[in-house]
Amino acid sequence: MSDESMSDEPVSDEPVSEPRRDSGQAIVLITGIQASGKSTVAQALAERLPRSVHVRGDLFRRQVVNGRADMTPPPSHEALAQLRLRHRLTAQTADAYFEAGFTVVAQDVILGEHLPETVSLIRNRPLLLVVLAPSPEAVTAREASRPKTAYTDWTVESLDAELRVRTPRIGLWLDTSDQSPAETVDEILFRAWTEAAL
Repeated sequence: MSDESMSDEPVSDEPVSEPRRDSGQAIVLITGIQASGKSTVAQALAERLPRSVHVRGDLFRRQVVNGRADMTPPPSHEALAQLRLRHRLTAQTADAYFEAGFTVVAQDVILGEHLPETVSLIRNRPLLLVVLAPSPEAVTAREASRPKTAYTDWTVESLDAELRVRTPRIGLWLDTSDQSPAETVDEILFRAWTEAAL
């Protein structure tokens, strides 16, 4: 399971509204399946917040030069161990930036039992959890329009089931099927500080 994009280019040049006044410093954890828009939304959200950082969990997977065990169905013991390591590094990095005064937007594919595990690893609060949950049809359409392929070992349907059936219903779940990234960011800014706190 890999991240959508590594680009740090601004997502949009369009003028945007300011975040709500109550959007103070926080750690915002964004998850969802591949091609759900995590990277794009996280980058755009970080751009809208003062003194902000975008932590890409998948970067820790990419940093392994030799011996990487990717998540394939069914995942190996080593793949699961490396996944948990990656989540632990994401949590530690988010905490370090938060303690330095930054608002942190962290994102990765964190599904099933791994979601509460990762939440428990993040020490600082407020912690806001946002789950991007577009329909499988919307994800398939987005995947088809991207220059790279995220779905090789997994199918959209299998990961969507992992999200909807086996992932605890915590945080703020957003059906972003018909939203642009800017619209999703607007909804996060409007709702997360009051509805996504753990």
